[in-house]
Amino acid sequence: MNTKFFFLFFLLLGLSIGMQAREYTFIPEKSVLKWNGKKVTGEHYGKVALKSGELTLDKDRIITGNFIIDLRTITCEDLPEGEWNDKLVGHLKSDDFFGVNRYPEAVLKIKGSSPLSNGVFKVQADLTIKGITKPVEFEARKSEKGFSALVTVDRSEYNVRYGSGKFFQNLGDNLIYDNFTLDVELSE
Repeated sequence: MNTKFFFLFFLLLGLSIGMQAREYTFIPEKSVLKWNGKKVTGEHYGKVALKSGELTLDKDRIITGNFIIDLRTITCEDLPEGEWNDKLVGHLKSDDFFGVNRYPEAVLKIKGSSPLSNGVFKVQADLTIKGITKPVEFEARKSEKGFSALVTVDRSEYNVRYGSGKFFQNLGDNLIYDNFTLDVELSE
């Protein structure tokens, strides 16, 4: 009787260990966050650095996660280095946009997800920019290297008003669309 009990105990223990949640910690230097913002007359794009990031995957769901983005690292890749590039990056860091002197970081906290198919998840999260927290939803994909996602953010919800048609009229060619995207590649 004792032999059967121990066998069953170790079998159940082994199954429960195999079914535990998996935690991922992402390496900022290996992870890439590309931003893209559009305006009536074109677009700008560049990168911003991940400061830290981790998430927990339990079976077929992402259950938690926390990501810190260092907004002081914003770069522009569509303009050659020099005066115009420096002006754009400086403007993005200014209070007209992200106010990085006062708000150097953006934070994404994953609240949960639902599985879609083949390693794709519908993620629910809270995003904080400039001290303002709003819910966001996006799809994330698990791959061999880590996770990827394309996150669309409405900047106007975070008091980033410069050139926004929601706050200013008659902008003409100076209109900047409110939505920008973050194309995220997270690697362990």
